[in-house]
Amino acid sequence: MPDITLLIVDDHPVVRDGLRGMFTSAPGFEVLAEAADGREAVALATGLRPDVILMDLRMPGGNGVEAITEIIARGLPSKILVLTTYDTDSDTIPAIEAGATGYLLKDAPRDELFTAVRAAAEGRTVLSPAIASRLVDRVRAPQGSTLSAREREVLRLVAKGTGNREIAAELFISQATVKTHLTHIYEKLGVNDRAAAVAAAYDRGILG
Repeated sequence: MPDITLLIVDDHPVVRDGLRGMFTSAPGFEVLAEAADGREAVALATGLRPDVILMDLRMPGGNGVEAITEIIARGLPSKILVLTTYDTDSDTIPAIEAGATGYLLKDAPRDELFTAVRAAAEGRTVLSPAIASRLVDRVRAPQGSTLSAREREVLRLVAKGTGNREIAAELFISQATVKTHLTHIYEKLGVNDRAAAVAAAYDRGILG
């Protein structure tokens, strides 16, 4: 059986070196090239047509989701396995919707990574356990039903027209923490601003 050919895409040279070393030392894999951003990834994937592309997501100079979208649009046969440190819905969902075959976190054990690449090369979907369980929860639960108690408190105050500074004072948290809660609320409700969050919360019965 021929070796599985790989393209490694990551903006950190140390990560690329580590992955290259890992796969070069293991039987059954051949690293064809490395790319430091999404645009370079698309160009190399088009020319080399690797079996599997290990794709980071957040990179300057063309991010992973844009690269995945372009690679799929070009009809390339390569399977794309996202390998990232980020597991938020705002990263996971767009990558999978764009056409990624799988999604693993960078702290995955070496053997799990090898198994995932082999599975991806065969066209099988690969998801880290943490990502898989969150996607299942997202599908099963109505959007917004997973808001934490603290997020609901923040949202109730937002609905009253309370500003971030006042919310922070009332809940004894920092303004930065308020902003973090709002980011998570927007993600979970699928909205982009305070007004839309409040409207969505009333619409779904989160705020009565």
